[in-house]
Amino acid sequence: MMRTIDLNCDLGEGMTHDAALMPYLSSANIACGYHAGDVETIKRTIDLCLVNNVAIGAHPGFNDKVNFGRVEQQLPLVELVDLILIQLQLVAEQCALANAKMHHVKLHGALYNMSAKNNEISKAIARAIYEFDPALVYYGLSGTCMISEAKEVGLKVANEVFADRTYLSTGMLTPRSRPDALLTSTNQSLAQVRKFIARESIESVDGAAIFVEADTICLHGDGAHALEFAKSIHTFLAEQHVVIQSPRL
Repeated sequence: MMRTIDLNCDLGEGMTHDAALMPYLSSANIACGYHAGDVETIKRTIDLCLVNNVAIGAHPGFNDKVNFGRVEQQLPLVELVDLILIQLQLVAEQCALANAKMHHVKLHGALYNMSAKNNEISKAIARAIYEFDPALVYYGLSGTCMISEAKEVGLKVANEVFADRTYLSTGMLTPRSRPDALLTSTNQSLAQVRKFIARESIESVDGAAIFVEADTICLHGDGAHALEFAKSIHTFLAEQHVVIQSPRL
């Protein structure tokens, strides 16, 4: 059976190369106007997705454009859930206007990392997404409570791995405050993707061998090497006869 993998990217965040990235992707996570973007950006990005047959996802984050949504905020669960639902609604409304369908949800930045570490947050968010639309696919950090809690409430899930980030021995992403948090060369990125596809362990920054299940590979659209990495990964996957395809609904 031919192997498939999703290649997703965080878009609509004010970068200049979103359109150039699109041909190499199978799904896009669109900023909802809180950590980045606005309604017009959401519209433009949805249009790009439709032209390029790329699955449309909402990418909700903290209401903090100053810090690009990458600083933790301690909010009551009810406020956290409301924050996410408002952003999902924004993207859903624009999808409806474009006669498009929202396919998935992927949290952004600090919200993503907090959810990956906290069962209570994960459970509340997963339940809220399911109640909003049970058909949505939830992209979560591979092997964490994001995945287990989403499965528990009945959401379809995609184990997410990263082509431009390093890992701790716990399976969590290396904090961006560390100098070794990012992969900065195409060779490094491809080496990690190669192991994801081969279902082999990768080496954490602590020197430990860890295994991460890969359903969807992420690139950060704001990364300095985003377009270069996307082109190289797309070519590599084609050479390996891996079909780039969004998770099926």
